[in-house]
Amino acid sequence: MPPKPETLAAFEAAKGFMPLDEGLALHAAAEAAAAALAHPLLEVGTYCGRSTILLADAAREAGTTVVTVDHHRGSEEQQPGWEYHDPTVVDPDPGVARMDTLPTFRRTLYKAGLEEHVIAVVGRSPQVAAVWGTPLGLVFIDGGHTDEHATADYEGWAPHLAEGGLLVIHDVFADPADGGQAPYRVYRRALESGAFTEVSVTRSLHVLQRTGLGV
Repeated sequence: MPPKPETLAAFEAAKGFMPLDEGLALHAAAEAAAAALAHPLLEVGTYCGRSTILLADAAREAGTTVVTVDHHRGSEEQQPGWEYHDPTVVDPDPGVARMDTLPTFRRTLYKAGLEEHVIAVVGRSPQVAAVWGTPLGLVFIDGGHTDEHATADYEGWAPHLAEGGLLVIHDVFADPADGGQAPYRVYRRALESGAFTEVSVTRSLHVLQRTGLGV
């Protein structure tokens, strides 16, 4: 079932970079995972909550929860002087003057009416993954795009994915001219592990299902 019109309106109004077609593919994957498995859905890379809205809408319909993990200090490409820097999400305190997307994220969820369906974890992905103990129905990797961060996200969270669960990786570009290669390398690693089978592709959004061990 597609997202409700008010959910789509909230998605379109939210800060973020995910286009609608990829967002709808993410929502469909979340809906399928939530319906098939009685486990939470997890997102790595909250930013301001644009994709979280769609995950939360699917979780709400299935009676489950989304956990979204981010340190809220921005990834490499969002720092001052870089292509995706947004000065409106810098802490206004001159004594801090660092990226802080958490207040914007909280407003986004509140306006969408989805706060009760989301658990926001403020922290670095590998540290959170190291203490995590609950099987997951879906893992959406959309955090830092360096090899270090993308690899740590995959290694930290893929083992927590239940059998039959979905691994969704964003910004997968086979051609270096189209974008960074770290998510692509993680995607290839997942397929080559023998633990995952690809089930859908929507532009740069790839959905894989865990069908075996060896992550």
